[in-house]
Amino acid sequence: MRPTRILAVALMLTLAATACSETKHKGSSDDGTNATENSGPKKKGGTVTIANTAGQTWTCNFNPFNPAVYNTSIGFVYEPLIFVNALKDQAETPMLAKSYKWNAAKTQIDFTIRSGVKWNDGEAFTAKDVAFTFNLMKRVKSTDLYALWTTAGLQSVTASGDQVTLKFEKAAQPYFYAFAHQVAIVPEHVFGKGDAASKPDTWVDKKPVGTGPFEVDPCTPNNIQYKANPDYWQQGKPYIQKVEYPAYLDNGPANLDLANGKAQWGSQFIPGIQQFYLDKSPDNHTWSPPVLNVGIYPNLDPSHKTTSNLKVRQAISYAIDREKVSQIGVGGQEPAANQSGIVTPTFDKYYDKAAVEKAGYDKPDPARAKKLLAGLGHTPDKPLKLSIITITGYTDWDASLKVIKQNLKAVGIDLTVQDLAQQTMIGKLYTGDYDLAYYNQQTSGPTPYYELRQMLHSANTAPLGKNATSNFARYKNPKVDQLLNDYASANETDQVDIVKQVAQYMIDDVPVIPVVEAVDWFQYNTKDIAGWPTEDNPYAQPAAYNFPDTGQVLTHLYSKSAQ
Repeated sequence: MRPTRILAVALMLTLAATACSETKHKGSSDDGTNATENSGPKKKGGTVTIANTAGQTWTCNFNPFNPAVYNTSIGFVYEPLIFVNALKDQAETPMLAKSYKWNAAKTQIDFTIRSGVKWNDGEAFTAKDVAFTFNLMKRVKSTDLYALWTTAGLQSVTASGDQVTLKFEKAAQPYFYAFAHQVAIVPEHVFGKGDAASKPDTWVDKKPVGTGPFEVDPCTPNNIQYKANPDYWQQGKPYIQKVEYPAYLDNGPANLDLANGKAQWGSQFIPGIQQFYLDKSPDNHTWSPPVLNVGIYPNLDPSHKTTSNLKVRQAISYAIDREKVSQIGVGGQEPAANQSGIVTPTFDKYYDKAAVEKAGYDKPDPARAKKLLAGLGHTPDKPLKLSIITITGYTDWDASLKVIKQNLKAVGIDLTVQDLAQQTMIGKLYTGDYDLAYYNQQTSGPTPYYELRQMLHSANTAPLGKNATSNFARYKNPKVDQLLNDYASANETDQVDIVKQVAQYMIDDVPVIPVVEAVDWFQYNTKDIAGWPTEDNPYAQPAAYNFPDTGQVLTHLYSKSAQ
């Protein structure tokens, strides 16, 4: 399961122009999935099978506060207040909140909660559930995945009638994407009692009670089956009545099921996608918009003396041939990244090319890397030994790391790649039990600020042994924290300048080493299933690992044979 999303990930409509280079059967208005077909009532019926590599069997835990598993719960079962379409000018769709209103200072927002909604166990959903969810995040810090009660300055959340009021100590509009779009609302009558109340971050939620379009029934280690929620609040939806989500251990079998039409919704790298997948059937399509950075996360805790050494991190960044990783590792389907962390051309106005060039990161510089390592006593004949953890079954990451390993060997670093089961790797990443990790953020937003804030703000990290929410490298810089805090109340011009300043710290401190720009992997089959998001109709981020976008996709899809 690709760990991108979040917050997939999140871009303006213009990034469609930078989609994957494969063009045959690319998503378009003539492939049977256009906007016209998506309108109007549809008959119910049909099954969608998802082929998305998890790297291990399912744990059957759907706790929306657990980052290791919430991709299979949020969107499917649990829902947010407002859906924000990051691919289409941040267009909003009211979900559990039917409307909202800010005060003039943007320090208070009032949500009007939708009436007539039920949890899938038949209990009524109310504004009290919304207030409970946010206050639970205050009570148990590890459930506050977006640091709303700390960094965002959330002060109180109260419910009165059908109104829920969030008050902040400062302007909070930049955090709307997090608290309205990404926070999954949970039922008080479930999370307010027993183990769910005492340990909401680690409680194993095997039978999730949500308001979403689907219910889990059943889940086994080898497959999650979702069945349509018969009492879903969006009348007549979902059209699709069943979703099958097999647990693929690596990309090979998943890609084969996609190519032969056994699975209809894919979300991973397919080597040689034109010949292997697109040419197999005119019903096979792909559209993979770029979104984030995939890179190396060094452990910056002082106890990790090697990776916390700036010269080591600089040497790694100088040594990596990012273009070669892009071409060999992912077949050119993901463009090379840059050390500033600004995804281009998506966010060109935030990108300071001159700063990257001045630091020498505009192209590989193995000679510079060798010099840095030699100063530390390491050469190709006397290499520095490092290990990097990654997720088993991610064949594109494995191929990319082979190139990186070769690059580093040439300058004096002996890199050992440790392929781990997804949850094992995530556990080590979150608790800081690693030297280097190959990964990408699960969420992003409509500007580079969102990804940078997750990677770099100290409020998003934790001591070794404790779960960091997103700052896995454990980077701490008060100046960067202040810049990220100032962003919320800045005007648009100043926000661009703030992002450039933060990006300069990415260049100077090398807290994370971007390698390639992640795309939102998406393959889809239109033989029977229609209503898919496409480049011409990007109503949601298309990958099955994005939340809550999965809920939008699943409520648009329908079976042609059922009509």
